[in-house]
Amino acid sequence: MSRLAPLGLAAAVLVLSACSAEHDELQQWMDQQRREVKPNVTPLSPPKKFDPAPYQMAQAVEPFSNQKLTVALKQEARQPNSILSAELNRRKEPLEAYPLDSMAMVGSVTKQGKPFALLRVDNLLYQVKVGDYLGQNYGRITRIAETEIGLREIVQDAAGEWIERPAALQLQERVR
Repeated sequence: MSRLAPLGLAAAVLVLSACSAEHDELQQWMDQQRREVKPNVTPLSPPKKFDPAPYQMAQAVEPFSNQKLTVALKQEARQPNSILSAELNRRKEPLEAYPLDSMAMVGSVTKQGKPFALLRVDNLLYQVKVGDYLGQNYGRITRIAETEIGLREIVQDAAGEWIERPAALQLQERVR
């Protein structure tokens, strides 16, 4: 075993010397390339001067103001065949102050043959029936099933026309 140790050492020296010869050759080639190749970089253009423009419409009516929306709704309500006119002329119910996605149907009951649904809104429980209004889009309950409340809402379509669309609230089980 002791005879193999010097032989292994000699083989390692021979391999390392071959690597250093290749390394020297590689280093020479890299130095030559650095001397011969000249980079061609186009200079950056200077930045353009920024000229701020003053906002001219500060005194104009804001397009998304509540006042402008109220005026538009009243004009729409004056139309004789408008489906919105009846909705604007009635008294609002308490659940119309909340969006539908903040409400959760937690159950349903039947009293004297009429279905009622139980809604949780802001950790308060409300009992609703067919014909009641809820949500911020003039939603009116059209049917109550064991697991769902069906309602119709009145919303504006892409053309600005008021249309009816169906919506629903599904029964939600409370996760503990």
